[in-house]
Amino acid sequence: MQIDPAVTAAVDGVLTTTRAVRRRLDLERDVDDEIILDCIDIAEQAPTGGNQGSRRWLIVRDPELKQRLAELYRGVIGNRMITARDRLAGTGDPRERSMRSSAHLAEHLGEVPAIVIPVILGRHDGSGRPGLFDSVIQSGWSFCLALRARGLGTAWTTAGLANAPDIKELLDIPEDVTEIAMFPVAWTVGTDFKPARRHPAREIAYFDGYARTFERGPSHPVCMADGPGTVAEADIRADPAAVWARVTDINLPAEFSEEFQGAVWQDGHDGPALGARFVGRNHHPGRGDWEATCFVDVFEEGAAFGWCTSDVDNPGARWRFELEPVVGGTRLRFRGILGPGPSGLDAIIESRPDLEPRIIARRISEHRANMQRVVDGIKTLLEQVPAGS
Repeated sequence: MQIDPAVTAAVDGVLTTTRAVRRRLDLERDVDDEIILDCIDIAEQAPTGGNQGSRRWLIVRDPELKQRLAELYRGVIGNRMITARDRLAGTGDPRERSMRSSAHLAEHLGEVPAIVIPVILGRHDGSGRPGLFDSVIQSGWSFCLALRARGLGTAWTTAGLANAPDIKELLDIPEDVTEIAMFPVAWTVGTDFKPARRHPAREIAYFDGYARTFERGPSHPVCMADGPGTVAEADIRADPAAVWARVTDINLPAEFSEEFQGAVWQDGHDGPALGARFVGRNHHPGRGDWEATCFVDVFEEGAAFGWCTSDVDNPGARWRFELEPVVGGTRLRFRGILGPGPSGLDAIIESRPDLEPRIIARRISEHRANMQRVVDGIKTLLEQVPAGS
């Protein structure tokens, strides 16, 4: 099948720039009903279980109804967003920007030209199993994309629907119908939306098992040239600065890892810096003891600390801690990649080349277990409650 670059570019452009729009919703410019209906027509092309067509769409235009929906939304969560915005203003907290945006919508929800609420016939049983939502979530997102393609925007909101009885009474929604989302619809102030900063697919896509990453390929069967790797991660209830102090202590992992035994800085260095060198000591039941010279090849203050073994240009392995602020603390990721340079694994593979995929898988499994021990150990250290508190 021939890929049409023009079609791909247009579709990819919409998919990568459809943002949750709140502060840039144009509250003054009216939106024609036909545009909303066109977008619903597009959304209705989404898959639906059994091809039963059980979705329904409420378009709320009446000013009093919109204001009442806005009051319900503020009562459930909007007022807390406004309070959080005021508390975080000027603090530099990672939530400051998102709270400013969310609070703006809470204050102006009733002023948007239209509020669209997709519903589906039936009630979800609350079990968490696939069910009604499988037949409506995809159409809701298609609606957002169709708006974006036409120069309009919205934000996917659900918290306001927590007060279902009042919303049902306000809009005469039957008891056996489930509300799915609430979309404030308006033209956008400008259309210059850009892709958001996200992790590259190679870092978060796993092949044939959780946390199994590859820089290239993978080949079938897997080989060292694929750049096999793994990742361990955890959300930690601590500020990034506290987590950063732990991950940049090169001896701390020795407290938790069953293989890494400790390290010593070289060349007069007494702490991490780009280009700094240290020697790490390791022990493996099957391989005995050995040392590895490591070079700091990644150092982004408060965000990323990484090193490679043996050679900067052709390392035997690469390791990296990455810190990401999240609500309530810090997400810590510990990544490891084997190769592309020579390492102790080469001799083992050369002795049994027919077992290369199995040898790689076993080594990656050992690394991940130790990496997770390190991440979990740091989490425990930072989250433990001081005695007597």
